[in-house]
Amino acid sequence: MSGKGKVYLIGVGPGDIELLTLKAVRRLALAEVVLLDDLANPEVLQFTAPGAEVVHVGKRGGCPSTAQTDIEQRMLAEALDGRCVARVKGGDPFMFGRGGEEMQTLLAAGIEVEVVNGITAGIAVPATLGIPLTHRDHVHGVTFVSGHTHQGDEPDWRLLAQSGMTLVIYMGMGRLAHIAGQLLQHGLPADTPAAAIQHGTRPEQRQVLSTLECLAADVATAQLGSPALLVIGRTVGLAARPLPITQIKELP
Repeated sequence: MSGKGKVYLIGVGPGDIELLTLKAVRRLALAEVVLLDDLANPEVLQFTAPGAEVVHVGKRGGCPSTAQTDIEQRMLAEALDGRCVARVKGGDPFMFGRGGEEMQTLLAAGIEVEVVNGITAGIAVPATLGIPLTHRDHVHGVTFVSGHTHQGDEPDWRLLAQSGMTLVIYMGMGRLAHIAGQLLQHGLPADTPAAAIQHGTRPEQRQVLSTLECLAADVATAQLGSPALLVIGRTVGLAARPLPITQIKELP
């Protein structure tokens, strides 16, 4: 096969197959090689072309996973061989999905790249509980932040605590006690409503609604794990399905 191929960086949403976009469905059908992220719902493979090669490239925090450099080299090799590649990610490729890094690598090699946005967990998951991220009577903005540090980097928790924004924290479960402690130390009230939501939008979704002061202890009691999203702010108190602090509820 002559000529260079193309790579689609496809976000397939937080898990609920019905949140997949039409563009994602159509681009999946074009792919000859599909590199499937571990956090992506494997049901999306029903939209791939017959005979498409599927490569599972797990990327899940705290678990064995394919090295990012190996994923990028596989995309490069396939595209340089003239094949159409779909790099399939949960959520959105450009929201803590390392899509930006992959795009830079591919463009530097002269590979054509198309980004297919997906619905990010930070928007879809709170909505399953009726938690609005903004509300003109309560909060006028939202901040998305990663709780997972890279080379010792740390978000400015002081600034976030004083921002008055709803905080949506990805990859924060492993550092939940530290994060809550930092926000409390920098002035966010202890009774600020807070939630931890595991497997958001999927049938196995579980959640704990609590307060900032009690969230880490309540999550430990409930034995919630990753992947999960943290939501902290006054609008969490508007959840359409309020639960007792330590109760876990299986969604239908």
